[in-house]
Amino acid sequence: MLLVAPAGYGKTTLLSEWAACDGRRFAWIDLGACDNDSDRLLASVRRTVHDTQPPTVLVVDNAHLVSAPGIFDALHEVARSMPSGSQLALASRSEPDLPVGSLRAHRRVFELRAGDMAMTRSEAGALLAAAGISLESDELETLMRRTEGWPAGLYLAALSLRAQANVDVALFGFTGDDQLVADYVRDEVLARLAPDQVAFLLRTSILATLSGSVCDAVLEEDGSARMLGALARSNVLLVSLDRAGTTYRYHALFGEMLRAELGRLDPGREPQLHARASAWYEEHGDVASAVQHAVTGGDSERSGELLWRHASSYVGHGDNEALQGWLDHFNEGQLAATPALALAAATSRLAAGEGGQARHWLSAASRRLVGPSSAERSPLDSSARLLRAVLADDGLARMGREAARARAACSDGDSLCLSGLVAGAAHHLAGDRRRARAALDEGASESAVGAPHVQALCLAQLALVEIDEEDWDAATRLSERARSRVEGCGLADLPLVALVYAVSALARSHSGPVEDAHRDLRTSSMLTARLVDFVPWYDAETCVTLARASLGLSDVAGARSLLADAARLVRRIPESPTLRAWTTGACSQLEAATGSAGDGLTLTAAELRVLRMLPTHLSFPAIATQLFVSTNTVKTHVRALYRKLDASSRSEAVSHAAAAGLLDALRAA
Repeated sequence: MLLVAPAGYGKTTLLSEWAACDGRRFAWIDLGACDNDSDRLLASVRRTVHDTQPPTVLVVDNAHLVSAPGIFDALHEVARSMPSGSQLALASRSEPDLPVGSLRAHRRVFELRAGDMAMTRSEAGALLAAAGISLESDELETLMRRTEGWPAGLYLAALSLRAQANVDVALFGFTGDDQLVADYVRDEVLARLAPDQVAFLLRTSILATLSGSVCDAVLEEDGSARMLGALARSNVLLVSLDRAGTTYRYHALFGEMLRAELGRLDPGREPQLHARASAWYEEHGDVASAVQHAVTGGDSERSGELLWRHASSYVGHGDNEALQGWLDHFNEGQLAATPALALAAATSRLAAGEGGQARHWLSAASRRLVGPSSAERSPLDSSARLLRAVLADDGLARMGREAARARAACSDGDSLCLSGLVAGAAHHLAGDRRRARAALDEGASESAVGAPHVQALCLAQLALVEIDEEDWDAATRLSERARSRVEGCGLADLPLVALVYAVSALARSHSGPVEDAHRDLRTSSMLTARLVDFVPWYDAETCVTLARASLGLSDVAGARSLLADAARLVRRIPESPTLRAWTTGACSQLEAATGSAGDGLTLTAAELRVLRMLPTHLSFPAIATQLFVSTNTVKTHVRALYRKLDASSRSEAVSHAAAAGLLDALRAA
């Protein structure tokens, strides 16, 4: 039997408990108590074997302390020659110098390792209860996650928690730098290692994942793969992450202790180590880890460069919360003092629908960028100019010019595609559909990979262009692509995509299904409500589009309310003929739908939905299916329509509605 695990996994305790319940005689050799003289050790082993009688269990404990040659060869011979009913049990912190592979292949060895000896949740609960500590289920889960079931860690946690008055606070503060844990690790792990091994552990403790190449880069020296292999064989709370033994991580408490020790013994070295790790991860395409090390190392300039460069990708792939989380590591002074960080913050806040915050951070970045331009600052200048174009506080003409200037100066794909969206929207709102379509097509193509949110907005804007030209089939296809892109990338909760759902609701209100159109309308309304002091042109576009969709769904009351808001928003953009045309047209449709331009006829939203279907060949049950209601409900609305339209049949109702202009209004909506 072979027990191999780091310190504190209860190997000796397990053997003792086994001896207490096994009927055989147990003979013990504690190699740690010997003087490590080869001849004396061999003599002790042979004498013990000679004195034992079958059936006997020969226990060899602390085998990791042996350095004398020949001991493991002798133990191997002992194992081979033991009589039936006898057994050799060897306990070690490190891998013994035995042919374990051969023994394993011939099924002559039973192994227990750290994973087998880690405590289960129920065992940990029993240990804590014995110490007089009772934890809630989630608290026990937290402790298990931190200790990873390490028996010594759980015992030390029990001692630490018991010594403090507030268990909840104590549990939150129990980490690898707890004094009890630190003392144990120093005495039982670090004290037994060579100085170069301890230095390696301390300096690589900043890494979440360890491999030979990343450790070499962080340490600026070779040989890390060999060192990792040696440390893994010595079982220093190093967890292998693959079967090839090339990638590792430190046990959670052990890693925390090492990082605390590094900060205590060599605080000036840590930022250098993080900088090297950040550079390595960026080179290997792991942006999140590159940012993590830059942020942890306190390097605001590098953090800003990385976050600014990848901000659009974070937003576009549903990770705006992660982006904001990185930014939250810096205080307001640090953000304002670092233009790249401020621009990343502006991008994140804009995506979240917080226009005021976006303007604040754009202003902070712009103040730092004032002065003689430099080659290093030109990309930041272009990014700031593009964000100013998006916010469009100086009107549509300036919006289009700033987008064009930014595009001419931009070299990265994210900025190019955003400039296409902004320029396209500016042209469309100014009434130039040809130039709008060209810019939006470019923006949609350029943003397909790196900025899905921009692509979705380009497609939605293109759908509005097609609706202006009364090509509802093309508009429906474009809006479906936009909505699918949003939902496929996990962006449905991002306030910035409110327009996508508004356009989808408008297209679906024309071509159905009606229930899906209602759902899109609700989603857009919910997202729009989260836009705070946002972009004037975007607010106006979304509000008017929602009003038009509400009219298409015969929601007269909703359309009236939205048009009142839209009129106020459109007045802020007097130079947009497109917005004025949309608003005027929607108001005319509203008047026609409610009969306010005629003889005072007023129909409910539900009645208008049914009226839209009456000129078709559909039966009442078929109409009910289309509207997702019962046949009886349709018949109730039809009777109300007959009464209000002074009709006695379906054909007469259609004729009277057409004469009142209601059907034309419904078709236009």
